[in-house]
Amino acid sequence: MNVTTALQLVLLPAGAVAIAAIARWRGWSTPLLLVLAGLIVGMIAAPIQGVPSYRLDPEIVLLIFLPPLLYSAALDSSYLRLRDVRRPVGLLSVGLVLFSTAVVGLLTHAMIPSLPLAAAFALGAIVAPPDAVAAVAVARRLGLPRKVITILVGESLFNDATALTAYRVAVAAAVGQGVSMLDAFWHFAYAAGGGLVIGLALAYVIGRLFERLEDPLITNAISLLIPFVAYLTAEAVEVSGVLSVVVVGVFLGHRAYRTSYGARLVSYSMWKVIDFFLEIVVFLLIGLQLPLILQGLRGQNPWHVAGYSVAVFAAVVVARVVWVIPGVYLPRLLFRRIREREPKPTRAHTAVIGWAGMRGVVSLAAAFALPPDFPARDLLLFLTFVVVTGTLLVQGLSFPLLIRRLGVSSDQEVYKDNLSEAAAQQAAAGAALARLEELTGDGVIETHAEVVDGLRVQAERRAMGAWERLGGGVGPEGEETPSALYRRLRRAMLEAERSVLVRMRDERRIDDEVLRRVTRELDYEEATLARE
Repeated sequence: MNVTTALQLVLLPAGAVAIAAIARWRGWSTPLLLVLAGLIVGMIAAPIQGVPSYRLDPEIVLLIFLPPLLYSAALDSSYLRLRDVRRPVGLLSVGLVLFSTAVVGLLTHAMIPSLPLAAAFALGAIVAPPDAVAAVAVARRLGLPRKVITILVGESLFNDATALTAYRVAVAAAVGQGVSMLDAFWHFAYAAGGGLVIGLALAYVIGRLFERLEDPLITNAISLLIPFVAYLTAEAVEVSGVLSVVVVGVFLGHRAYRTSYGARLVSYSMWKVIDFFLEIVVFLLIGLQLPLILQGLRGQNPWHVAGYSVAVFAAVVVARVVWVIPGVYLPRLLFRRIREREPKPTRAHTAVIGWAGMRGVVSLAAAFALPPDFPARDLLLFLTFVVVTGTLLVQGLSFPLLIRRLGVSSDQEVYKDNLSEAAAQQAAAGAALARLEELTGDGVIETHAEVVDGLRVQAERRAMGAWERLGGGVGPEGEETPSALYRRLRRAMLEAERSVLVRMRDERRIDDEVLRRVTRELDYEEATLARE
C-alpha cells in the first residue's frame, strides 16, 4: 500500500468524524448531515483531477460494515420486548419487505416494459428494507415510547435477511437461472431456518464460554470476532448470515449478566465507539456515490430518468403506509385474542411507524453487487440511490417535525421507569443486606465490626459514589484484613443485588433499560473493588 492510498483511507473516516462532531455540537441529525456533506463534496470534487473517489464496495459493506452494526444493535436490544412485539416486527420485516418488493417491481416493469420482470423485482428487493439507524437515533433523542422504538429496531434487525434472500432469488431469475415460486419459497425457508439454527448454536457455545472467562480483554477480543464468524459461517452454507448475527447478538445481550463485570464495562464502551464510527463512515459514503452513479447514466433521457425516480420513490413511501395501517388494525378486527392481549395502538404511534422508512447502505451495496451485465444495471443503481438519499433527507428531515406535531413522547414511561428503578433498588438493597446478615450473623466475623456497619450503611443509602480502592489482603498473623473483608463481603452483596435485578427483569417487573442502567452502576462499583 503506497502513501497516497493510505492517505485516502484516512481522509474518509477523518472527514466523517469531523462532520459528526459538528452535528453533535450543533444538535443536528448526524446521519442527515453526513449524507448532505457527502453529496456536496462528491459533486464539487468530481471534476477536479487527482481528488480520490470512494466507490462503495458491496463486499466490504456486507462483510465488514453490516455484521458488526447488526451485532451491536442486537446486543443493545431487548429479547423480552422483541418477543412482545414479534407479530408487528414479523409483519414489517417479512410481510412489508415482500409487499414493497412486489409493488416496486410491478410498477417498474409497467413503466419500463423492456426491463425483465425478474430484474424489476430485484430492484424492489434492493429498496425494500428500511435502515432504522437514523430513525431510531431521532426517536431516542426526541423520546419516542419504548414500544415504537422496539418495533423499529426489530424491523431493522430482521428485514435485511428477508430482502437479501428475495434479492438473490430475483437476480438468479434475471440472469437466466430458472426459479419457480416453489423454489423461491424453499430457498427462503432454508436461508431463514439455517441462519436461525447456526445463530442459536453459536450463541449457546459462545455464551457458555463467556460464563467461564474472567479476563475482560480476552472476552471482548472474542466478541469482536463474533459477528464475522456468525456471518461467514452461515454464508458458507448459503443460509442467512444476517439472521445468524442477529440471533447471536440478541441471545448474548439477554445473557450478558452472566459474564464478568469487567467484560460488560469494556463491551459497553467498545461497541458504542465501533457502532458510532462505522455508522458515520457509512452515511458519508452514501453521499459520495452520486458522481460515480451519474457516470453510468450518460446517453439516457433525463426526463424519463427523473420520472422513474419520482415514481419509485413514491411507491416505496406509499407502500409502507398502505401496509402499516391495515397491518396494525386488521388483525385486531379479525382475532379476539389479539384484542384481549394487546393494548389498542394509537394513531400517533401508527403514523410514526408508517413514516419511519428510511433506507440505508445495505440497499446501495446490493445495487452495486448486481452483475455487470445485469439488465439496466446503471439505471437501477441510480433509482436505488434516489430512494436511499430521498428517504434519508425527506423522511429524515420531516420525522422530528412529525413526532413533535403528534405530541408523541415517553414521559409516562420515564416516570414508570423511575418508580420501578426505585423499587428495584430497594429490593436489591434488601437482598444485599440479607446476604450480609447471612455472612456475618453466625459469629464467624467478630472483628472489624466497623466494616460490617459501613457496608450496612452503604447498602441502605445505595450511594453510587464508589469507595476509594483499598489495598491489602492478609494480615501479619494470617487473618483477613479489613480491606479484604470489605471487598469479599461487598462483592457478595453486589452479586445478591444483581441476581434480584435480573430476576425482576425476567419477571417483567422492570425493563431491560432499567436493568442495564442499574447493573452498570453495580459493575462500576465492583470494578473499584478489584485488585490490579
